[in-house]
Amino acid sequence: MDKFEIKQALLEEVEELIYQKISVFQKMMDDAQDSANKETKSSAGDKFETGRAMMHLERDKNAKQLSEARKLELFLSQIKADRVFDRVAFGSVVQTDFGNYFISIAAGRIIVDEKKYFAISPQAPLAKELMRKEKGDTITFNDKPIKILDVF
Repeated sequence: MDKFEIKQALLEEVEELIYQKISVFQKMMDDAQDSANKETKSSAGDKFETGRAMMHLERDKNAKQLSEARKLELFLSQIKADRVFDRVAFGSVVQTDFGNYFISIAAGRIIVDEKKYFAISPQAPLAKELMRKEKGDTITFNDKPIKILDVF
């Protein structure tokens, strides 16, 4: 795979992760709302009100998680796979002698073209050290020198 294909595959993987999260949170929110709507009043009125309140809290928690996932989706939409970088920035792929990174969102390990990449947030400590560095530069992270082999 060439560099653009690698970046496109990484981007598709993190987008799929976000789409799955959005789908799960939407379903959980809808299920909590349905449960709250179906709760029937019993002779123990307080129990009914407590049950409804708990279901509304659950729905609100899921709504917040859904909102956060949608923000990540919007954040990812700013990455263009065909954009070339000569310095580490949001949306770049960084190959080092310590590992390979996709500066995007915190999504963990992704295998592309039989190589491991780690999708990390620009706010991650390692990403902060890498930012604005270029191919050939060396950073020190956790007292370990890391050489940047390529940026794209």
